[in-house]
Amino acid sequence: MSNVFNTSQLKLAFDFAEYTGRHIFLTGKAGTGKTTFLHNFKEESSKRMIVVAPTGVAAINAGGVTIHSFFQLPFGPHLPEDIYASQGVSKTIQKMSGLKKDIIRNLDLLVIDEISMVRADLLDAIDDTLRRFKDPLLPFGGVQLLMIGDLQQLAPIVPNDEWALLKDYYETLFFFGSRALKQTNYISIELTHIFRQNDDHFICLLNKVRDNQIDEETLQALNDRYDPHFNPSDNEGYVTLTTHNKQAKTINKNKLRTIDSETHTMVAKIEDDFPKHAYPTDDELALKIGSQVMFVKNDTSEDKLFYNGKIGTVEKITDETIDVKCSGNSDVIQVKKMEWNNIKYTIDEENKTIKETTVGTFTQFPLKLAWAITIHKSQGLTFEKAIIDANAAFAHGQVYVALSRCKSLEGMVLISKISRECIRHDPEVLQFMHDIATHSPGNTLLDESRYNFQLMLLKELFDFNPIQYHAHEALKILNKNRNKVPSSIIEIMGELNQSLTNDMIDVFYRFEKQIHRLLQDNNNIEENENLQERIKKGCVYFSEKADSIILNALEGMPLDIKNASVKKLLKKIISRIKKEVMTKIDCLQACVNGFSVEIYLHARG
Repeated sequence: MSNVFNTSQLKLAFDFAEYTGRHIFLTGKAGTGKTTFLHNFKEESSKRMIVVAPTGVAAINAGGVTIHSFFQLPFGPHLPEDIYASQGVSKTIQKMSGLKKDIIRNLDLLVIDEISMVRADLLDAIDDTLRRFKDPLLPFGGVQLLMIGDLQQLAPIVPNDEWALLKDYYETLFFFGSRALKQTNYISIELTHIFRQNDDHFICLLNKVRDNQIDEETLQALNDRYDPHFNPSDNEGYVTLTTHNKQAKTINKNKLRTIDSETHTMVAKIEDDFPKHAYPTDDELALKIGSQVMFVKNDTSEDKLFYNGKIGTVEKITDETIDVKCSGNSDVIQVKKMEWNNIKYTIDEENKTIKETTVGTFTQFPLKLAWAITIHKSQGLTFEKAIIDANAAFAHGQVYVALSRCKSLEGMVLISKISRECIRHDPEVLQFMHDIATHSPGNTLLDESRYNFQLMLLKELFDFNPIQYHAHEALKILNKNRNKVPSSIIEIMGELNQSLTNDMIDVFYRFEKQIHRLLQDNNNIEENENLQERIKKGCVYFSEKADSIILNALEGMPLDIKNASVKKLLKKIISRIKKEVMTKIDCLQACVNGFSVEIYLHARG
């Protein structure tokens, strides 16, 4: 494991996500490294995962896709499945492509970033979809969840008319109100080491705002930074954070208008599929020399000259480069256009892994006008100097988000006073976060969860029930169309089903009992010598049977079916069986010298 997980909490979060099947809520104050954890985990993990987020910009920043686009979910409220069933009403199910169905069937881990903005009913809609295409008996279809976010920051949007429809089924529409999530024994890990600020006094003030522990002393300390007439020169690098988008746009337009020089409009290059709502900056970026700008992407070069949220002033503009001077830096940064990718997930047919495929690109200078931005769009950013106008805050967590963007108290100026009324908290969130702080998981639970995960994977290695399910499906189609298919095909498929039951499924159940008996003496699966010997023999047996019973039967099956639709359907199922059997054989042969989670997951892809 990389040393990027360099605190005990980060390592614990990595170990639970990578070595167990536990659902995880990873939270932490602003600046504790949640986004960095996600990017590093994607690089390090061997699990088959996808990353989703509630908004287009959040999805692009997380290197994933939006929840609604991946799961083909309509916008608006989602009533639970059982409500429809109890009322005898059929729920409209969105069509999903075969590719997405295959991705879900192969999925180990679903990462949901910015979970604070995800509503409980949306999480239940995800549960419905995963159950439909994976395991209908398990919450989220048996897929592990890694939910990342801070509930003390931006909250889900719940219009009154939608709450009126949902209030009879949900106590709260924060994600933890999800009916499916309540069926799981998920854990919560709170990151507490703050990387963004290093001033203990400022950190203490932020914590009091976050935890609803505001007193007169805290308000006074914050409002000591109040200066309603503050008007810094443009070269000082202050950015104004506002509650409403209209305010930010007006400030930026007015500031740009006051600069007496030529306007340069830099037009983005947009290729293929990149939706407008996910644009990371303006597609027509209007700048002048002297404009205050903010970088909207990290420098990916070795020099690391800028980061998302860094403020500077434009000094020179050409078609190919823009020179930006940042406060505290003696050298000008020569900025070139950069590329953002809109990705979708596909299945690599060769090794059966889930892979990211770029379906569209947005190429533009990684800058935007930044005399002002909204608090909402400042989420995840860090500023050396900020002017905050948060008195008109209308949403839970908005003031905390604004204040916590600043690296220091000295770099923050308030042009409207902070009052108790503008600091909004939800009592349900406060209670939930209190429970997290008092029920932090430790190594004992990690060891127990790791063992259960290893045992689940070991059983999965020898379990041919999912493959028999497809064989049953094929036989059902054949029997339904008896008059359209040769009897020899029905006979071969029937014999295959019977052999699967007698020589593989029944043997698996007996083998499963042996596994549990051998684990009574030593429950360390990877170091239990007697168990490993049985596993080696089992790998040889099941690998040979998979080849001789399943593949031989399918290779010799005549598909001279005149009915085109039946033939197409049967070929599709047989192709799926063959793929799954070949993957199973690869895994069995990889473990023929001994089972370990690492070996198995690598072979499974």
